[in-house]
Amino acid sequence: MTVARLDARFAELKRQERAGFVAYVMAGDPDAETSLRVVQGLPGAGADIIELGFPFSDPMADGPAVQRAALRALAAGMTLQGTLDLARGFREGDGETPIVLMGYMNPILSFGVDRFATEAATSGVDGVIIVDCPPEEADPVLTAFEPAGLALIRLATPTTDDARLPMVVRRTSGFVYYVAVTGVTGGKSADADAVAPAVGRVRAASGLPVAVGFGIRTPEQAAAVARVADAAVVGTALVDAVAEALAQNRDPVAKVLETAAALGKAVRSARTSGS
Repeated sequence: MTVARLDARFAELKRQERAGFVAYVMAGDPDAETSLRVVQGLPGAGADIIELGFPFSDPMADGPAVQRAALRALAAGMTLQGTLDLARGFREGDGETPIVLMGYMNPILSFGVDRFATEAATSGVDGVIIVDCPPEEADPVLTAFEPAGLALIRLATPTTDDARLPMVVRRTSGFVYYVAVTGVTGGKSADADAVAPAVGRVRAASGLPVAVGFGIRTPEQAAAVARVADAAVVGTALVDAVAEALAQNRDPVAKVLETAAALGKAVRSARTSGS
């Protein structure tokens, strides 16, 4: 399946001979209006792809920082519909930057899978990562997503062996998300040397670009991963920036975009600077 914006963005990154910077933020953190301003500013700060979390009360793959972000968003009234509205608001001013939603199956089931696929596509969403949707149970989701032109982006992990990998990447599109560490977000640090062979294996099995996330928090870590992967995903550092700004009575938008700019610069120059 062709996913136009994602395919075009990775083709452009390949032409530029660099990796992409995927910026993860939680929809509605700390509120819908501020969140939209953050998302609108991310491309200018260097984000090549935006990953937008939709809050859920039991986010089992998320570390404490992202869990707190989800709770802030839920407390401010953010919903899955609100996340789609936020994506639509962003898309009104930006027709090129891909948006990928990331979250859990329960809110999508409550919303209705078919309705979600239709509304996500019309809101300008390009793909969805559903953390707790195993490949063996994904066919009903794919039946809704594929006609809508919506990618179901898979997660591969250090424990995904060669026997399981073909099932993991089956009918995926856009890119494959490689989880660099075992455990939750914001915990251990990614090791680029260990990631490199895994990226090659996943790329060969899927025929798709591989974005690496979990365990990447600093510009230095992002640059190291950007030398071996097609994209580096950073989330905890950005949601931490929201929390720090709130604690300091500062504007979260400025703090997040400042953090994103440093990460984006590191990713963009990783293959040319050697730093």
